[in-house]
Amino acid sequence: MNKKSFIIVSVIAAVLAIGAVLLFLQNRQQKNEMQEMVEQLTFEREQTVDEYEEMLLMYDGYGQNIQNDSLAELLSHEQQRVQDLLEELRITKATNARRIAQLKQELATVRAVMVEYVRQVDSLSATNKRLETENKQVRKQYEQVHEKATQLEEEKTQLTEVVNRAAMMEVTNFRFTALNNRDRKTTDFNKTQKLQFDYTILKNITVAPGNKTVYIRIVRPDGEVMTKSERNTFAYENQQIAYSIRQHIEYAGEELSDTQYWPVEEILQKGTYNADFFIDGNLVGTFSFRLN
Repeated sequence: MNKKSFIIVSVIAAVLAIGAVLLFLQNRQQKNEMQEMVEQLTFEREQTVDEYEEMLLMYDGYGQNIQNDSLAELLSHEQQRVQDLLEELRITKATNARRIAQLKQELATVRAVMVEYVRQVDSLSATNKRLETENKQVRKQYEQVHEKATQLEEEKTQLTEVVNRAAMMEVTNFRFTALNNRDRKTTDFNKTQKLQFDYTILKNITVAPGNKTVYIRIVRPDGEVMTKSERNTFAYENQQIAYSIRQHIEYAGEELSDTQYWPVEEILQKGTYNADFFIDGNLVGTFSFRLN
């Protein structure tokens, strides 16, 4: 090979070597760029996955606070849509840039829908709080009215009791005398043949005048009522109770004194007796006396 041919070959070899180096560098740069692109797409996909998962958590959070059935159904439907898109995103290859971009656009759409749901939920929550406050106010007013009505009813009852007490007849000045067979006072227990009861009905112009029946119950020391017949009963507090003496009087609202007798036909007991007086279904006097 002559000198000229050597130079030509050397130049061609150098050009080829430079071309090879340039091609290697170009391939390496393209490979690096491709790797960076794949990493960027992977990052974007993972970031989008995180955003979808965050969106699902938001749907879960709001779904627990919704009491409106229609809104809850719409929210559930949209939540399922987000779940389906998330599943598709997870199986989509990072190199499928077009589909990832579409899924990112879908994310923007569901986010806008989520914002609208949040607005509606917040509006419902505010309305519920307002209604709850109004209900509390109404309940408080009702309780106040009920309390006032109860108070008025109690006052009415008390007033009725006062009026009833004012309209009740009252027996006073009770005196007991033991009599012998000659209707004379005796202190000899064994000679007692009759029990005399003197009493006074007080003046009371609030009592309706007319015929009245006075019932006297004589209660022995053993608690038994002295009566001449088992049929001698009268009504008191929704039951029939026995009486010892019954007397009809004409009452005109003025003070009235009366005397009643109990013929002794049984064996008397020694001790403390009670004499209870009833008029118009009311206990109007109770007194005690002793037989020794």
